[in-house]
Amino acid sequence: MERLKKWRAGWAYPTVLLCVYGFFSTVKPLEPFLIPYFTGPDKNLTTEQVNNEILPVWTYSYLCVLVPVFLLTDWLRYKPVVVFQSVNLLITTILLLWLRSVAAMQATQFFYGVVTATEVAYVSYIYSVIDPAHYRKATSYCRSVQLLGYTVGAVLGQLLVSFDLLSYSVILVFTIVMSSIALLTTCLLPMPRRSMFFHRHRGPAPEGSGKSTGAGGAVVSAETDTREEAGWEGGTVGLTAQEKGDEGEGSARAAGCGQVLLQLWADFLQCYSSRQLLYWSVWWAMATCGYNQTVNYVQVLWQHVEPSENITMYNGGVEAFSNLFGAAAAYGVGFLQVNWSHWGELSLGAFSGLEATALFLMTFTGSIWVCYAGYVIFKGLYMLLITIATFQIAADLSMERYALVFGVNNFGALVLQTIITAIVVDSRGLGLAIIPQFTIYSSYFAVIAVIFTIRGVFTIWKERRCSEEPASSKGDPPDPGVCLEESLKSSAL
Repeated sequence: MERLKKWRAGWAYPTVLLCVYGFFSTVKPLEPFLIPYFTGPDKNLTTEQVNNEILPVWTYSYLCVLVPVFLLTDWLRYKPVVVFQSVNLLITTILLLWLRSVAAMQATQFFYGVVTATEVAYVSYIYSVIDPAHYRKATSYCRSVQLLGYTVGAVLGQLLVSFDLLSYSVILVFTIVMSSIALLTTCLLPMPRRSMFFHRHRGPAPEGSGKSTGAGGAVVSAETDTREEAGWEGGTVGLTAQEKGDEGEGSARAAGCGQVLLQLWADFLQCYSSRQLLYWSVWWAMATCGYNQTVNYVQVLWQHVEPSENITMYNGGVEAFSNLFGAAAAYGVGFLQVNWSHWGELSLGAFSGLEATALFLMTFTGSIWVCYAGYVIFKGLYMLLITIATFQIAADLSMERYALVFGVNNFGALVLQTIITAIVVDSRGLGLAIIPQFTIYSSYFAVIAVIFTIRGVFTIWKERRCSEEPASSKGDPPDPGVCLEESLKSSAL
């Protein structure tokens, strides 16, 4: 009994629960076959209805709830929002199973947009109940289990469809069971006592321990030193040194909403004053927008290239393989000895060009296998580049600024995605068919490639010019300090 209490008080207990939830919430065998399900006898919808009326709702709902969810997640301290996410996931699956009309399928996309927006709670929860020393392990486990869940779901769906073992409706019943297990798991999560912005406890650790007790008895390190070392300049939200001292005497007051918003705005300005971070963030937003659009509508393209009633589909196998290929590409980045500050922007341009090529190939081929191969290449390249961007952006940020910058970048991506969806996809806009859509997505990545290739070439030229320029008219060797100063000036607004 004592050992069980000790285990529940450690970092392993919430990590295991999060992994269980992450797995069961991502096993979705029907997801790779959603378009054939919509257009088949189960729902009897047309491809145009799915493409131009139903799928755009996900983008709109995601944008509408993202900012409120971001703030509420921190204010409510994560767990309620994780539970809310699992409830919406269950509702989405139930609606998919029992309802048939266009309006009902639009409702499923709305609830799934809420599920996507609340993913921030799952990602952030781990940092509120676990000692910073275990952040890396816990994050690795949770991400790996999510990837495993997506892969298992895709492979399972492929096997069930290929061998005609279960109908689409029965597969959805199986998914409801998995979502119910995920919901029960979230109820067992310990409730955090702190969060990154609204509930920032800074009481002193017991003498000689350096640690304080967190939610559910979880051991949580006192964060003041950690955050200051990580670059949280003036890290307490709107608190003076005297107020910090008051908290040191046992006060555990949450910062006011106004103070938090002011501090977030100040941090936003400080973070994006770095030109290097700004350029990487611009690529992040633009590329993520294009990636989301591609992934969201690729099944419609597959259905156009080769209608599902003509052949045995391998959508699930392709999704599983692309996930593993993307994970391998992301993992391999860690072994590359490359100066990304020097070559990064040029790499973004070059690989974005390859993504554009893969998309053009997918768009204009008549072979479903070429289309599948192009998708795997596209997804793998995106996973590779987004991992590099993550490393570069997060390198010098504290946990709070990490969450802020990544939230802003994703919000920017979503705004761009909403604009493209409203103009290009929505039936109230241009309402384009799938081939013109993917022609635009391909051209979009080609534009990204041109912009960052030019920027990368300019950066390299400027650095070489600086290193080769004599420090004086006497031909003395260049002063490294001068080049460093110029480099710093180019890195900050």
